Parts: sequence; C-alpha cells; structure tokens
Amino acid sequence: MPTSRFAPKTALERLMLPLDVPTVAEAETLVKQTEGAVGVYKIGMELQFAGGLEFARELAESGHKIFLDVKLHDIDNTITKAVRNVAKMGMTFMTVHAYPKTMRAALKGLAEEGNPDLCILGVTVLTSMDEGDLVAAGYTGPIAGVVEARAKDAKLAGMGGIVCAPTESAEMRKVLGDELVIVTPGIRPAGSAAGDQRRVMTPADAIKAGSDYLVIGRPISKADNPRAAAEAVVEEISSAL
Repeated sequence: MPTSRFAPKTALERLMLPLDVPTVAEAETLVKQTEGAVGVYKIGMELQFAGGLEFARELAESGHKIFLDVKLHDIDNTITKAVRNVAKMGMTFMTVHAYPKTMRAALKGLAEEGNPDLCILGVTVLTSMDEGDLVAAGYTGPIAGVVEARAKDAKLAGMGGIVCAPTESAEMRKVLGDELVIVTPGIRPAGSAAGDQRRVMTPADAIKAGSDYLVIGRPISKADNPRAAAEAVVEEISSAL
C-alpha cells in the first residue's frame, strides 16, 4: 500500500504539543520553552477563543507546523466553507468529526481551495470517553467497533488520517494500512498521571502499536523544564522506531 505523504520522517516530527493555555501570552512562553524540541504545536478550542486563531497563523508563517484542532461537525455547506478558510491559514493539520458527510464536505472545501498540504484528520471517539460514556451517548457497539467503522469511512472518503486512542492504533493500522496517518492523544510517559484520559499508552508503546503522531500535553507543559521533558519524549520515540 502507498505510504501517506503526511507520514512523519523523524522522531521529532512525531511529537505534537497542545498549547492548552488560556492566553496567547502563555502560549508564546510555552513555544519559546520548547521551540526546536517539538514537531507540531496543537491549538485547541481553549486558545482558539482567546486569540489563538491569529496566533496559529503567525506561528505557521514563522515556519512552525500547526495542528488546528477544531473538531468541526455541521451542515455540509458550512463545513466546506470553513475548511476553505482554514486551508488559507497555512495549517498543517486540522480536525473534523469522522462522520461520512462531514468528512466529504471537508474534503470538498480542501479541493476547492486547492491546498494539498493540509492534512484533514477524522476524530473517531474522544480519548476521554470509555464504554459507559459511549452507551450514555446512545451508541450500542463497543468503542473498538465505532472507531473501526469511522476509520473505514475516513479511508473511503480519502482523508489524510484519523485521531484515535493509542490502544486502538494496532487494529487501525491493519484497517488503514499506510495510506492514512494515525494521530493519538492519550499518551502518558511512564509515571505520568492519566488525568482526564481513559485509553492511554506510553510513547514507545504507541509508536510500536502503529501511531504516527503523539499528542502529549501536561507531561510536557506542566513539567519544571518543558524542553527537557519534550526532549525525553522524542528520545523515547526514537528508541521505539
């Protein structure tokens, strides 16, 4: 099977650091503390609503790879137009929820804008959810079944990749082959607290299971020395390749 053109080439490129802080000033500090030790900076909803969209654009213009974690899910026309605008911002990754219509609408927007460098990721099941949460949301199948179904839909649609828990990476790699990249939150270095994550794995184990990119937040951002913490993670990733 062909290898995805969005596949990482180095251990450093595989590390995604969320800038999950309340202000742009704090995000700027975290970038300065970790610059050169992180492959991709992820900007989620907390920072997006505090000036983070313009900050994301500025980071991209300065040469950083940016993952805009917007998790879009809306009517087709809205998704298509939103993706067209994101495609103009210089982002490397963005997310939509992995519903078939949503993914098709997103890819339509990407095609209309003509930006082949933006990787659109389909979010399968949030890593903060467990089986009970899924049942409470109205799903009858186990998490693994829902994730697999959405991964197959993402592959059929022609997405750049998916987001899933590292505990699902091995099975999803069998489903996707090397055509789509697998991005996994829920990564916790040995000794780190799980926090609000439910389906977790260490960096080395996630890489061995088939994850391409690892999203690691608090173990780095809350460390006494974020740069050293990031460098340690990259070293662990490198040892697993």
